Amino acid sequence: MNKDTIDRMFEDLSGQFDTQTPPVGHQERFLDRIRAQKKRPTVRKRSLWASLSMAATLLILVGLALGQFTTAPSVTEQVAKISPEIGQTQFYFSSLVEEQIKDLEARRSPKTEKIIGDTMAQMQALESDFSLLEEELINGGNSKLILSAMITNFQTRIDLLQSVMEQIEQLTTVKNITDEEHTL
Repeated sequence: MNKDTIDRMFEDLSGQFDTQTPPVGHQERFLDRIRAQKKRPTVRKRSLWASLSMAATLLILVGLALGQFTTAPSVTEQVAKISPEIGQTQFYFSSLVEEQIKDLEARRSPKTEKIIGDTMAQMQALESDFSLLEEELINGGNSKLILSAMITNFQTRIDLLQSVMEQIEQLTTVKNITDEEHTL
């Protein structure tokens, strides 16, 4: 808008502006009303919606708290529920395998590093296969066949570890004999 348009607009509205002064004491009465409202305590009314939202929030928080304390059973626990015998067998074989792995690790040396590394890779593959068997059992596969495969998996692990221990024993025996021949 340019200046001429604004001037013309004010000329057209001339005489229509409220130019009367307010009555005496108007400002004081207005300020008194504002002060009176500030002194009055404000009462908040809770609506039904606010109460329901607070209740819903509490319910969600309680649900989350309970969810933290109750966890889903592990795969091993689920397998033990399906077949308590496999749970006991798994515990026995697992402890036996762990003991043999500790013995194997104790014999680690530069000469046995490769064979132990390969064995551990094979053990990892067998463990992975065992986990798949557990999942299949939980999902309702042929339980007798799967249980047999699980036991075979453990027996394979034990046989593998025993075989490697024998190979390491042979390596150390051959090394000792070779060392004795060289020292004489």
